[in-house]
Amino acid sequence: MTRLVYDGSFEGLLTAIFEVHEYKFRDAEIVAEAFPDENLFAEKHQVFTDEAKAKRIEKFVEKYSGSEGVRNLLRVFLSESEDRERLIFFSLNYLIQEKVNIFDNYANKKIAEISKIVKSVGRETHRMKAFVRFIKLADDSYFAHIEPDFNVLPLIINHFKNRYTDQRWMIYDLRRNYGIYYDLNNVEFFSPTSEMRERLLKPSEFLHDEELQFENLWRNYFRSTNIRERKNPKLHLQHLPKRYWKYLTEKQ
Repeated sequence: MTRLVYDGSFEGLLTAIFEVHEYKFRDAEIVAEAFPDENLFAEKHQVFTDEAKAKRIEKFVEKYSGSEGVRNLLRVFLSESEDRERLIFFSLNYLIQEKVNIFDNYANKKIAEISKIVKSVGRETHRMKAFVRFIKLADDSYFAHIEPDFNVLPLIINHFKNRYTDQRWMIYDLRRNYGIYYDLNNVEFFSPTSEMRERLLKPSEFLHDEELQFENLWRNYFRSTNIRERKNPKLHLQHLPKRYWKYLTEKQ
């Protein structure tokens, strides 16, 4: 067996799959660098991310499955599932074999599993777009915490960039310790230092003078539009799961 070790990025994984076929490895396994080296008898092949190779894989997927096929693979990757490498590797080998849109073949157990993951990641992406609450900081920029079940931050960039084009904003993923920052021109990923992380965990110390007024106005609006006689806790929890409440101003 040949164990291909990649850098943990989506492009790195596609590069690894390309090299499986480039070097004609018969029995291959793909793992991220952080994965423990349990198989002492496997021959190791270090993969260096090559954007050209990754792009060729993407174009191949697009040819038979369209851009949605590539997005499906990305969602599986961002799900952080323990089987993500195996599932993506399988689907690409299956696509090479069949040369048709394999993502509609739900009779295949692994394709059905991929579909289930894609739907779960899609739901979490939609919820992040709906439930993110920004607070205004002293420097007139806006900041939000998130802690999603899946690594959906890359999937919500365009939504917030298009919606808040005239504001500087930052969204920080507490669970994964990285974020995105929009400077009115571009969106950049960032990984905070330990000192910066401490500040990000306590944004209330850097609030704009107007922020508390805005929060009180929003709470008052929320209370005034709430009709107690039509209260339906079960339906409310169905549309607004409790795990999101800690980030919602109206729930404080």
